[in-house]
Amino acid sequence: MTDIIVVGGGCAGMTAALYALRAGRSVLIIEKSGMGGQITHSPKVENYPGTMQMSGNEFADHLFEQVLALGAEVELETVTGLAQEEGRQVVTTEEGSRFEAGAVILATGVKHRMLGVPGEAELVGNGVSYCAVCDGDFYAGRSVCVAGGGNSALQEAVLLSGKCSHVTILQDLPELTGEKLLQDVLAGRENVSVMTGLRITGLTQEGGELTGVQVREVETGEEKTVPCDGLFVAIGLIPENGAFAGAAQLNEYGYFASGEDCLTKTPGVFVAGDCRSKQIRQLTTAAADGAVAALAACRYLDRQGR
Repeated sequence: MTDIIVVGGGCAGMTAALYALRAGRSVLIIEKSGMGGQITHSPKVENYPGTMQMSGNEFADHLFEQVLALGAEVELETVTGLAQEEGRQVVTTEEGSRFEAGAVILATGVKHRMLGVPGEAELVGNGVSYCAVCDGDFYAGRSVCVAGGGNSALQEAVLLSGKCSHVTILQDLPELTGEKLLQDVLAGRENVSVMTGLRITGLTQEGGELTGVQVREVETGEEKTVPCDGLFVAIGLIPENGAFAGAAQLNEYGYFASGEDCLTKTPGVFVAGDCRSKQIRQLTTAAADGAVAALAACRYLDRQGR
């Protein structure tokens, strides 16, 4: 039986593994797709303390090498269940495996809700982004669009308006839905324009770089292209925590309802990273959660005499 199972191989999950391994605990990481999580979609990271610049893939690779060198085990499977049996945590997978541990850390992350238009996936990192804090500096002095009209989109637009030559907000509803305060801030920015009642239908590109956003008027069906150098998609995040609702309480949006202590309603089960209810989702906050959850799990095992 493993001391700690970490579900998820992103920044939070691998940081949790790192801290647990350094505390002398055995660790199994179960990841369903590829190690690294969302950060691997960032071609350039310049806001991680102590590192001037790196790619998201470089960060993920180095962290993965670090935990492997310390003895972490890894399984590429999709976790579908978590149960408690006679003081043990039992993790089951879609592939039919069953793993047992003294404690479990859920670092399941989130997915950015995508537009689902042709060319979107291919242009990620080459004009399409999902995080203004992460990538906004790359578009300083250039024209960008923001897809969405809620609080997240308006916050992205506020940040980008301080860097970019022009910001165009594209909303498919007849009006913006974000807070009035944010709308008022943007209304006072001369380099911000708002286009509502438009549905994004496609992207234009040249030489593998984004050149514009194709849109269709919802009411008239008229089609046109909005030229831009970058598109920031802010139409929501999707947590994938439903399989663990029995062990960890979820909030109304599907995130784990856990505080900075990363505890859950079930002893021996902890959460970490973007899957947790929080205000800021960044590489640094994911790493912080991983450390907190790992040390909490180690203390739990110590108290259990394991």
